[in-house]
Amino acid sequence: MSNAKSNDKKLAKLPKILVASGVNLDLLGRREPDIYGHATLADMETLVQTKFASRAQIHFVQTNVESEYLSLLDGGWAGAVLNPGAWTHTSLALADRLTGLQLPFVEVHLSNTAAREAFRHHSYTARLAVGVVQGFGIDSYLLGVDGLLTYLAKRTR
Repeated sequence: MSNAKSNDKKLAKLPKILVASGVNLDLLGRREPDIYGHATLADMETLVQTKFASRAQIHFVQTNVESEYLSLLDGGWAGAVLNPGAWTHTSLALADRLTGLQLPFVEVHLSNTAAREAFRHHSYTARLAVGVVQGFGIDSYLLGVDGLLTYLAKRTR
């Protein structure tokens, strides 16, 4: 068997993980760097892909359109790492969709939302998540993917 076919077979066995960043996360590195840091979304994607390429097929998306974000969740994923941005605090539609799909996911936030404005303290999605990671900058994504993969591995044993 050729190396390419062997690699394709190995890749096909890895779980398909969605890493979905929501509204305004395309502004990372430019928007309020004192809160969100100087790293960009591309920096995060590179870090996550580098660390987890041998453990998962990772698909990255970012959108500022809530209906697109909702549709992306139904892609046959083994699980997801979600940073819905402000939709965390406002979107009943997101919570309802996640309830309906029963998609295992980890909610991540760059900042510690509990230490910020009162309206950021409530998450419509956290109660549905297998875990929540916040306050570690772009490392929140690394911790979220690692936690999700650990959760999925334990479920399949």
